[in-house]
Amino acid sequence: MSTTKQEQNYGFALFVIGVLFFIFGFITWANSQLIPYLKIACQLTSTESYYVASAFFAAYFVMSIPSSFVLKFTGFKKGMSVGLFAMAIGAAIFIPAAYSRSFPTFLIGLFVIGSGLALLQTASNPYAAAIGPKESAAKRISILGICNKIAGIMAVYALGSIILKDSDAFEASLKTMNEAAKNLALDELAQKVVMPYIFIAASFALVGVLLFFIQLPEVEETEDILDLEALPAGKSDKTVFSYPHLIVGVLALFFYVGMEVISYDTFAGFGTHLGYKLDVSKSFATYTGYGLLLGYTVGIISIPRFISQRNALVISCVLSIVLVVSVILIKSNPDFTTINVLGYALNLPTHPAVWIFALLGFSNSVMWPAIFPMAIDGLGKFTKMGSALLIMAIVGGAILPPIYGLLSEKMGDAQNAYVIMIPAYLFILYFAVSGHKLGKRF
Repeated sequence: MSTTKQEQNYGFALFVIGVLFFIFGFITWANSQLIPYLKIACQLTSTESYYVASAFFAAYFVMSIPSSFVLKFTGFKKGMSVGLFAMAIGAAIFIPAAYSRSFPTFLIGLFVIGSGLALLQTASNPYAAAIGPKESAAKRISILGICNKIAGIMAVYALGSIILKDSDAFEASLKTMNEAAKNLALDELAQKVVMPYIFIAASFALVGVLLFFIQLPEVEETEDILDLEALPAGKSDKTVFSYPHLIVGVLALFFYVGMEVISYDTFAGFGTHLGYKLDVSKSFATYTGYGLLLGYTVGIISIPRFISQRNALVISCVLSIVLVVSVILIKSNPDFTTINVLGYALNLPTHPAVWIFALLGFSNSVMWPAIFPMAIDGLGKFTKMGSALLIMAIVGGAILPPIYGLLSEKMGDAQNAYVIMIPAYLFILYFAVSGHKLGKRF
């Protein structure tokens, strides 16, 4: 195959995977709007509202290993199509959920969407890492991450403008209604989600059909090339669990995903804690998205040209810890006249904690692109199974946000509850410094 032909195939494959990452971002960040929306529509507590994230991300844990077996039979490309069809079914479940205003049915739909995403991500992430040199894997995943976060920002604006429009006035009006009028108003609110999710379901199905028929280059799986000190003497048989750096990587990704989900799914609630109305704070998650976009752009330019993905991960962990500590310590809005005047002029929030918290998007941006390829490095024939284990780690997005919500309620302070993020970033830092080298010989 000529170099030009290879470059065309590579570019087209990267474009297709970029479309899939766009889908990941849109449907995942939609949860940041569904959480406050369903909290009102289904009359939930703060902790219950975060079950939206739990149902969605728990599917990754349940379905990732089955996904790896599906991929053994379908290959990467057809497996991605199957994942999209499953997501279309999950989005369609939102229709009866909305008409019945049933929170459990919404959760079932979210679980099915998450199941399809688990298969889609189990296939697409190692595919993206494998279609080029491993030294630039973080750069490729950063490019795809831009597609992901642009979609996420669009989801916040598009879905928020439909299902959370005039939410503060709506909540105030509920207090003046009798029970029958209140239920009627809540039913009408719940049905606002029907048309968006019909469109989402149809889009997933269409992309799934197109992906099934287009041609993508297949990637070859090589035999494992790592020497493992951890294997017992005289034994050459290996399993995916024979790679300690992968196991530590799975835990690092577990904590990372939990932290990223907290950084955008809790932002609207954090804004109301600081005194902003929900009509304003509902869009705060976009600031995290802009931070992620900036970070991905910096990563594309600098990795591996100016800095290794490992060193970038170390720096991002340290910066994240500094930002979280700062968010916790800043309790009031200081009288920074220049910042306040500029904020009011641009119709932007002026509380510094909002912008410091948004910067977590920037510091988080390199973590997935760096952790994933570092964790699957050298797995060879175990790459699909190792990828499945890493996708299972996305369950951190199911477990950690509700723990944050519960801690917030127990402490009575949504701001102090962010202390949960510090040990998580410390573990990721351990993976970056030494955990990724476990079991390897250099």
